Amino acid sequence: MNYPPGGHILVVDDNRMNRLKLSRSLEQQGHTVALAENGRQALELVRGQSFDLMLLDIIMPEMDGYQVLAHMKEDSRLRDIPVIAISALDEMESVVKGIELGAEDYLPKSFDPVLLKARIGACLEKKRFRDQEVEYLQQVARLTEAAAAMEAETCDPSELDLETVAARPDALGQLARVFQRMAREVYAREQRLKQQLWDLRIEIDKAKQASQVAEITETDYFQQLRGKAKELRNRLEGKD
Repeated sequence: MNYPPGGHILVVDDNRMNRLKLSRSLEQQGHTVALAENGRQALELVRGQSFDLMLLDIIMPEMDGYQVLAHMKEDSRLRDIPVIAISALDEMESVVKGIELGAEDYLPKSFDPVLLKARIGACLEKKRFRDQEVEYLQQVARLTEAAAAMEAETCDPSELDLETVAARPDALGQLARVFQRMAREVYAREQRLKQQLWDLRIEIDKAKQASQVAEITETDYFQQLRGKAKELRNRLEGKD
């Protein structure tokens, strides 16, 4: 998985000046930034876009940071988005509660740019490692499904979905390429066997038809009919 140098970050704060200050600092560090002025707006944004990180003010009217965290942790699509809580230095109790609810870290509102960069860099790096781990496990699952399909002899190479795994330069990619080759060989062998079986059925049907015809033509009744047909043909030829 290739990652851009910066992240896509959502800044959530009811104070306009705080939002703009954070936005400018983050953009200077190479990140792309979206802004939300309250918790409800923040949830709408994260449900409609993909974010690498959220900077979340804890104390807000209408829907505070605690409620945002609670909604995110209940949603399987949102729970893995890292959140850094933003709070004043005299609100340490609220910071602790935010972290207990799932926030990764916290920043004081009077943040230092160097500290901001370090905290965000650490969160983004952690998320990228987690994303890589999730992707790796998903690809292992694809290989497991491919192995099960091959064992059950229901393996169609076009349905294995191993291209992404096979493109990896590591041992997992090598294993995927082996599975792809084996799947193609097994599928080709199955197709040859099916064709041979079809050809055999055709031969059997032809043999049955020939046997049925022979049984009919060898009866006395059929011989009598053949004799009468020959006699009629001779008479007609004699009239001509």
